[in-house]
Parts: sequence; C-alpha cells; structure tokens
Amino acid sequence: MIVSNIKKYAFFLLLFVFGFSQAQETIDETLKKELDGIYKSDQILREYIDSETTDSRKLQILNETGYSNDDLANGKVYKIMNKRDSINLIRIEEIIAKYGYPGKTLVGEPTNEAAWYVIQHSKKIADYFPMIQEAGASNEIPFTKVAMMHDRMLMQEGKEQLYGTQVSGENVLNVTTGQKEFWYYVWPVQHPESVNELRKEAGFTTTVEENAKRLGVEYKHYTLAEIKKITGKE
Repeated sequence: MIVSNIKKYAFFLLLFVFGFSQAQETIDETLKKELDGIYKSDQILREYIDSETTDSRKLQILNETGYSNDDLANGKVYKIMNKRDSINLIRIEEIIAKYGYPGKTLVGEPTNEAAWYVIQHSKKIADYFPMIQEAGASNEIPFTKVAMMHDRMLMQEGKEQLYGTQVSGENVLNVTTGQKEFWYYVWPVQHPESVNELRKEAGFTTTVEENAKRLGVEYKHYTLAEIKKITGKE
C-alpha cells in the first residue's frame, strides 16, 4: 500500500511539473519580441529628450536610431515621435483585436507594459481604458499603470486627476517681462488632502510632491478654475 501511494504521488508530481512547464511555455516569444521592439520605438526618443539622460547615452541613442543632432533639434524630435506613435498604435490595435490585451500571461514582464505605453501616448485612452482596468484587475499589468492611464484620461477630458501622476504645460504670459513663457504644472488633483494616501493604496512608492520633483516640476495644487485663469482660457 505504501509503495502504491508513493507511485501515485510520483505520478501526480510528474503531472504537476509537466503542467507547470507547459504553462511556462505559453508565452508567445514571437509576439514578445515584436512588442519589445515597439516598446523601444516608443521610448527611445523620449529617453533622448529626458533631462536626466546623459550626453553619452544620448550619443548612443543617436547611433542606435541613425538620427543626428540636427534631425532632432528645434522640436523636430516631437514630429518624429508623433509619427512613430501613430504607426505603433495601428499595430497595437491589430494585436489587441487578435489577442486581447497582451499581458503578463501572454508575453511576460516587462513586455506586458508595451501596449500600455502606446495607448498612453495616444488619443484613444478612453476607448481602451476598460480593457486596461480589466488587465490590472487580473494582474496582467501593474495597477500603477491603470492609475496613470486613469489620470491621463481625466486630464484629456478636462477633469481633475486622482493620483497626481500627470504634468501639463502651457504658454503663459509672464506679467513681469511681458513675454510668453512655457509653464509646467501638475494637473489639478481632485482630492489633494488625501492624494498621497490614494497613491500608496495604488502601489506608488513616492508622494505627489516627490513625483512632481522627479518630473522637474514643483508641486502646487491648482483648481481647474485657477488653471483656466492663468492660461487665459476662462
């Protein structure tokens, strides 16, 4: 009887190990490789214009992309990024139509965030946000990504954000110099008194003040009405 039980245990253990290895092999390596390429396409020029990117890394990016300093100067980099974003979105929409959201189960981590970045940099957030919420609820992407997209969607709709993740910028009149200057600010937050508690619950490890500083902005709470007045859009 003991020998029989040992054999049964060994059999079920073998089934478990085989099943686990099969589950591990469900990652679509071809799709993963394509999404990794899309992620790089989405991020590399954004890294180039990041104020924290070193000169040596910028040179590497120029070598990797084949662009020159002149190609990316005087705002031309934004035109190139917009074109890349449009091309990437077309492909991501095709992938989603075929597979649903390509999350952790299908392509592993951090590739599961590639489609999120492309949607986040598009004007179609509202179309895909329910799918992103679902992916976050099923642990296919981190909930912090759901929170960031929720904030950006609210900002695009002209509403107050929840987690204080989004920064905006406007050309505003400097009353001292009489000249227009570009002004960056944290988009208005719905509940500033509890935003840091909400951020912590969502999984963020920084406060709204720390996050703003990371983005090169000093945090100050503004209402939507105040922003309209400052930017002359009353």
